[in-house]
Amino acid sequence: MSFGRLWDLSFGFFGVQIAYALQSANVSRIFTTIGADPHDLSYFWILPPLMGLIVQPIVGIMSDRTWNRFGRRLPYLILGAIIAVIVMCLLPNSGSFHFTVSSAILFGLVALMLLDTSINMAMQPFKMLVGDMVNEDQKAKAYSIQSFLCNAGSVMGYIFPFLLGWIGLKNVAESGVVPPTVIWSFYIGAGILLLCVIYSLLRIKEWPPAVYNEYNGVDEKNTDKGKSEGNVLTLLKNAPSTFWSVGLVQFFCWFAFLFLWTYATNTVAHNAFDTPATQTVTGISVNGKAYDSKYILLNDSTLIVDHGAVLVAGVEVNSTFYPASTVVANGDTIVKDHIILRNAEGVAKAEFGKEIADSKTLTIDGNTVETPGKTTLCDYLSRLEGSFKLTMASIVAQGENGSLQVEDAESISVDNARDCKYDTKTVLNAATTQYNDAGNWLGLLYAVQAIGSVVWALVLPMFRSKKLSYSLSLLLAAVGFIMFAFVTSKWVLFIAFILIGCGWSAMLAWPFTILTNSLKSGNIGAYLGLFNCTICLPQIIAALAGGWILSLLSKPGELAPEYMMMLIAGVAIGVGALCVFIIKEPKNDGNAKAQEAVGESENI
Repeated sequence: MSFGRLWDLSFGFFGVQIAYALQSANVSRIFTTIGADPHDLSYFWILPPLMGLIVQPIVGIMSDRTWNRFGRRLPYLILGAIIAVIVMCLLPNSGSFHFTVSSAILFGLVALMLLDTSINMAMQPFKMLVGDMVNEDQKAKAYSIQSFLCNAGSVMGYIFPFLLGWIGLKNVAESGVVPPTVIWSFYIGAGILLLCVIYSLLRIKEWPPAVYNEYNGVDEKNTDKGKSEGNVLTLLKNAPSTFWSVGLVQFFCWFAFLFLWTYATNTVAHNAFDTPATQTVTGISVNGKAYDSKYILLNDSTLIVDHGAVLVAGVEVNSTFYPASTVVANGDTIVKDHIILRNAEGVAKAEFGKEIADSKTLTIDGNTVETPGKTTLCDYLSRLEGSFKLTMASIVAQGENGSLQVEDAESISVDNARDCKYDTKTVLNAATTQYNDAGNWLGLLYAVQAIGSVVWALVLPMFRSKKLSYSLSLLLAAVGFIMFAFVTSKWVLFIAFILIGCGWSAMLAWPFTILTNSLKSGNIGAYLGLFNCTICLPQIIAALAGGWILSLLSKPGELAPEYMMMLIAGVAIGVGALCVFIIKEPKNDGNAKAQEAVGESENI
C-alpha cells in the first residue's frame, strides 16, 4: 500500500484518541465538580478498564463474523462513534441539568460507561483493519502511523481546556457545574471524532469475504482447523513463565497509573495551585447517631441543607433576629437564596457565628437595617429549640411553583435541638479559579507526558538489554510519581511528568514484545487476548482499593491527602521495576517481530 492508503486506514484513530484523552484527563475533575466525595473517585474508574475487558473481545469476535454493505469492521466503528459523539455532549453537562448531587453523579456514571464502551467499540476496528489489509512487511510502518496519530490525538485532547481558557473562554462556573472550557472541549472533540469517522468511511473500502479469504490464505471449507484446542484454563496452565512474570510487572504498573488518573487533578490543585478547601455537610448527628444526606429539611417543608451546604436562616443584629434569603453588606451581596456567596478566590464572604466585617450598611431582603454593634449570620439549627422533626431526603426537586418535592425520605423526631449537630467534611472547592486552572494545567502535564513518551521510545532501542531499559524506565517513572506527590511548583511538575512518560513508553513497548517472542504455539492470538487482562484487572483492583486506602490515610474533618496516593503509586511502579529482573527472555527474538509488537501495544 502507498503511504496515503496506510494513513487512511488509521486516520480515524486521531479522533478516537482525542475522545479518550478528554475522558482520561477530565473524569475526576467532572465528578469532583458535581459533588463526588474524594474517597469515592476511584470507584468511578472501575468502568473504563471493565468496559475494555468486556467490549474489545466482543467487538473482535463479532466483527470476524460480520459482513454487510458497510464492511466487516466499519459497522462497529459507525455505531461506536455515533454513541461516543452523543455521550461526549452529555457527560460534561452532568451538573447542568439541575439534578441533585446523587442524581448528577448517577447520570455521569451512566454517561461514562456509555462513553468508554463506545470509545472501545470505535477503537478496535482501526487495530483490526491493519491486521486485515496490510501485509507483514508493511505492518510495522502501519502501526507507526497509528502510533503517531494516537499520540497526536492524545496531546490535542489533553490541551483543549487550557487552550480554550487561554483564548478567553470562561474557566469557572457556579458550584456543581462543569466550566465551559471543559464542556466545549468535549463538544469540539466530538466534532473532530465525527469528521474523522466520516473521512474513514469515505476513504476505506474493506475487502469482501472472498477477497479477504484469498489474500489472508483462509480456506473457507476448513475455517475451524486453525482454532486452538483447549479452554482458557488449559491455556493458562500451559502458559510460558514469561506470561506470568511480565504480567506481574504489568500489575504494579497499571495499578500505579490508575491512581494517577484518579487523583492527579486534586493533587495538582492542592500542591501547586493552593486551591482553598471548603466544608460540606454530610448529614446530622442526633445523640451521636449520624444521619447522612445531601438534603435535610425541617419538618416537611423548610430546606436547611442543600447539596451539602448549610443554608442561612437569617441575620442577628444586636440580639435581634431577621429572617432573610438575601443579605447585602456595604453594597456587596453576601447571601443569596439562603446561600453564602464566595469571592473570585473561592473564599466565603461571610461565616456562620462570626461577625460580618465592617457592616456599616446592611440590606435584608430589600430592607435597610441599622447595624450598630455585632452582626452575624445564623443557620437553622442554631435557631431551633425543643422538639421538632428532621427529614433526610434523597431527592429534592424544585417544582414549577417553587414548592419542594420530597422523595425517598427518612424522617426522625428530635426531642431536643441541642442534641443535634452538623457532620461535615473538608474538600477542595471545585468552583474556584484555582481548581479549574489546575485542571487545565494537568492537561498540559499529560501532553508533556505523551511527548516525553514518544522521545523516550526513540531511546529504548539503543539499549542492548530490553530488561535493563524496561526496569530503568519504570524506575524513572517511580521518581516522577514521588516528585509529583511533593512538588509545589507547577513548572517543576513538567520534569515529573517527563519521567512518568519514560515509564509509560516502556509499558507500551516491552511487555507485548517480550511476550510475543516467547510464544511458540499456534495460540498467540488467544494469549494476547488473555494478556489484556494484565492491563485491565490491575486497574479494577486499584479502583476498588483506592477509596479504602485513602480513607486509612485521612483524618476526620481534614482534607483527604490525595497527594499520598501518588507516593503509593511511585512505590508500586518501583516494585514493578524490580520485578522486571524475574522475567526470563527468550534467547532468539526477531527484530521485525519486536517492532510489530511495539506498535500493537500502543493503546490500552
